[in-house]
Order: sequence, then structure tokens, then C-alpha cells
Amino acid sequence: MAQESRPAMALAQQERHITEIRIGYLRAYEPQLALSVLDIPPRDEGVAGAEVAIGDNNTTGTFLHQKFTLDVVEVKPDTGVVSAIKAMAAKGDRYVLADISARHLLSVASIARDNGILLFNVGATDDILREEECRANVFHIAPTRTMLADGLAQYLIWKQWRRWVLLYGSHERDQLFAEALRRAATRFGGEIVSENLFEDTGTARRTDSGVVQVQRQMPVFTQDLPDHDVVLVADESEVFGTYVPFRTWIPRPVAGTAGLVPSAWHPASEQWGGTQIQNRFAKANARRMLSKDMAAWTAVRIIGEAATRTHSAEPQKMGEFIRSDDFSIAAFKGQKLTFRKWNWQLRQPIFLGDGRSVVSTSPQEGFLHHASELDTLGIDRPETKCALK
Repeated sequence: MAQESRPAMALAQQERHITEIRIGYLRAYEPQLALSVLDIPPRDEGVAGAEVAIGDNNTTGTFLHQKFTLDVVEVKPDTGVVSAIKAMAAKGDRYVLADISARHLLSVASIARDNGILLFNVGATDDILREEECRANVFHIAPTRTMLADGLAQYLIWKQWRRWVLLYGSHERDQLFAEALRRAATRFGGEIVSENLFEDTGTARRTDSGVVQVQRQMPVFTQDLPDHDVVLVADESEVFGTYVPFRTWIPRPVAGTAGLVPSAWHPASEQWGGTQIQNRFAKANARRMLSKDMAAWTAVRIIGEAATRTHSAEPQKMGEFIRSDDFSIAAFKGQKLTFRKWNWQLRQPIFLGDGRSVVSTSPQEGFLHHASELDTLGIDRPETKCALK
């Protein structure tokens, strides 16, 4: 009997030495509308990417006696974020992926800091989070609006399509992306020859009458524009953008939030080993990987890499490693990714694609930088307004 119990005792002893690394996923969720039913986000967007990465982490963690778990907490967009982060802290979540608005992220950043929690922003693209309101305990995995706009602008300039018309929506996030496009034009030599504001009048956008109304409006809306090469669309709120391609008064390519779209990832990407992650993700989730899925996957893998390299589960030690010169992460984007030390934004290429394929990837050839060509995308060190606190 004693001999038979030794393997069980050894296994029990080994299990007692397994270190659990709890990763939280805080998301503000409600069903979203889209002009096309094909663009409605999946119910598990982001979370699915994190779950695949948890499996990847545990593959390595098994040999190091580390076990990674995912704690998904969902709240309504306007309530419950503060109480949620406090509850996650009480449960022992010391690494939290934040898929919440910029305002809500700022409301929990100090609470997270006081509880020794590292936050990984996988959803908010607002530049203010990396600039005037930057925080030392927040790592930004999602690209900024300026990074997305710069990636698009570089390609348009490379194509020598320099004259742009800008159509933008009336909601705050539409106008923030419009401002990022204006900045990109100034930075890379584009010219915005005209701007038109499309007011959201609250019509039923996905009924027949709404479609007919917008389809009739669009040619008139674009009728008197000056000569231009490209129509830029800033419609993050999904009010009119999908109806711009093929409906303008004169035929021109469309780019921005419709047509040629800049993003952190593309579901058709197969370069740089992308087929591997796409196949694994599709097998687990019966759909293709989207940008937020990739952001969440990358965040969880960053935590896993830090745990592997430091042989620790302590946020302080892992945070120090992530901030060090030794840190980089491979994410199927053609090069290893690192953080900008002035605001903890993850450097990364920007994919440019339509609904079917990747058209190009920025930074484009010829856009040089003394430190990293990836720093031609977004706010560079000399421009930053971040004072980490």
C-alpha cells in the first residue's frame, strides 16, 4: 500500500507547488449595431483571443509549474466598472485585460495601481490614454487612432494619392478619428481639400427606408467636392460609412472606417506564420480572428512570456521585465514587438485591408526613423505629452 501511494503523494506534492497566475478580463458589453449584419461584432470578441492565449501559456507553464486562468467579468457600458475591478482585486486578479472605454479605464487605473494590478488596454484607441492621461501601470496593446491614421496615410502617399476629401460623423469618436487623419495629412504630405460633416439624425439605419434614404443622400452629399484622389471616411459610430463606397458622385477609392480600413489585425492575414494562429483560433472558435482577439491574445502572451522569463507570478517583477530592454513579443506581424518607454504603447505594424484581403502593411517602404520604423506610426517621443504617474 505504501508503494502504491507514493506516486499519488508525489503528484499531490507537485500540485501544491503549482503557481496559479490569474488573469482578469474586464469588458463593458452590450449588443452593437452595424450598418451591415456582417460587421456586427461576435459575442465573444476579444475573450476568444484571450482564451486561446491561455492555452498557449499553459503549454509552456506546465513545465514551469505555472497555471494560467482567465476570469471574465462583464459589465454594462455605463455602470459597474469600479465595483468590478475591486471585486477582481479581492479574488486575486493581478493582471487585468481592460476592454472598456477611455473614461472608464481612467476611473479604475488608480484603484488597480493601489491593489498591485497591471492593466492591459485591449480596446480603447484614444490617444489621450497614452498622452495627457497616461498611467504607469497601464500597458496599451490596442493601437491608437493616430497609429491607424498614420498607417493609412503612409500607403496613400506611397501610392501618390495625395488629395483627400474627408467625410466625418457627428459623434465624438468619429471626430477623434477625423482629427487623427488631419494630423496624418500634415505629417506625411497629404492635402485635405474638403471636409463634410454627416449629421446623425437618428434614422432607422438598417430598415429599408433607412438604406434608401442614405443611398439617395450619398451622391448629393458628395456632389460638389473639389478634385480629389481619395475619399476618407471617419465613421466609427457606424452611421453612414458603409454606404460611401460605390455611391459617391464621382468614382474614387474610399478609405478610413470604410473601404480600405487600417487595423491591428486582419482575419485574412497569413504572412509571418499567421496561418498557424488563424487555424488554431478558427478550430477553437469556428470563426476568424479579429483585431480585438489579437490584442487580447497578445496581452495574455505578454503576461505568459514575463512569467516564463522571470520564473515569477509577482506583478512587480513581471512588470519590471515587461518594461526592460530585454522584453519583446512575437505576434505574427513580421517582427518582434516592444513597448514605447515614454507611454507604454506597444509598437506594431498596421494592416490595411478590405473585407476580403490584406492590401498592404505599414510602415511603408521609405518612411524611415532613427530608432524604429514602427515609431513613424503614432505619437513619437519628441511629440509626447505623457508624464507617467
